[in-house]
Amino acid sequence: MLDIKVTKTTTPKEKPQGPLGFGKIFTDHMFMMNYTEGMGWHDPRVVPFQDISLSPACVVFHYGQEMFEGMKAYRGENGETYLFRPFKNAARANQSNKRLCIPELPEDIFVEGVKAVVEVDKDWIPTEPGTSLYIRPFIIATDAFLGVAPSKTYLYMVILSPSGAYYSEGLAPVGIWIEDDYVRAVKGGIGFTKTGGNYVASLAAQVKAHDGGFSQVLWLDGVERRYIEEVGAMNIFFKIDGKVVTPMLNGSILPGVTRDSVLTLLKSWGIPCEERRISVDELLEAQKNGKLEEVFGTGTAAVISPVGKLRYKDEIMTIGDGGIGPVSQKLYDTITGIQTGKLADPFDWRVEV
Repeated sequence: MLDIKVTKTTTPKEKPQGPLGFGKIFTDHMFMMNYTEGMGWHDPRVVPFQDISLSPACVVFHYGQEMFEGMKAYRGENGETYLFRPFKNAARANQSNKRLCIPELPEDIFVEGVKAVVEVDKDWIPTEPGTSLYIRPFIIATDAFLGVAPSKTYLYMVILSPSGAYYSEGLAPVGIWIEDDYVRAVKGGIGFTKTGGNYVASLAAQVKAHDGGFSQVLWLDGVERRYIEEVGAMNIFFKIDGKVVTPMLNGSILPGVTRDSVLTLLKSWGIPCEERRISVDELLEAQKNGKLEEVFGTGTAAVISPVGKLRYKDEIMTIGDGGIGPVSQKLYDTITGIQTGKLADPFDWRVEV
């Protein structure tokens, strides 16, 4: 167990009223912990939410040595506070850390830090349907020098944000733009890590998609420009002729926690599913033959995001009747039910704080 020092704010903020949006409001406290080469991780603490001071020469600003995670806390029906598969996030964080030359953070320390600040600010967890307390753990390199080399000091932080639905339209189907110009990642790069560089690389295409009336970008592989990879903020699934398929993990796709949960549920329900390469031509053919039955994205923020239409070049594909498919709806209801304690948890995914 960590010896975590807790310093509570003397000026607590008013809890938000009305629509929360996503990631715009922050709670009263945050978790911090330092790393120093030769000492390891040290000085775990919960402190009032505040700005931090860093040198303008800080490595994180110039070379982007940082990683982050995304999680949520939920309020149970009897007032319990739940996390969803936090050790899965901790393991994925260390996958990112290895690739980015950031010191690994022991999984129990990662989770203890999350639990500590969530416990202090649990009164910020919203209770309206579809709401949650979004959790952003992250690590930044803090050495002040302009040489291209791994930092020797780091800062692990966890901040919290009471949030509503990721999409303002809620579970309503969204439009996805299949990007045919820019690429985001290639095998051997950092596409499988959760780091800011992957997201800034997506912004130009995201702006283009929004200007065209679409919510998200669906990326093709960076070599052949033929194979489906992932959406900007989600993994992607297709139900084709009764079978659910999703792109296999290949080193350029984020190994999503919700993605893994969906595959586990589908297999437990006896729904045929597989991880493999999926070409955009296969999607066009399936749509043409009436076999593209459902499309949905998966991620911590949106949980399940049904897709109502796909755009590729000059072609617009309407999925099914443009509404929410039965598999998408069942997955959303089941995962959110487990997260909030309304449904049984046969996989031991729910962790009480």
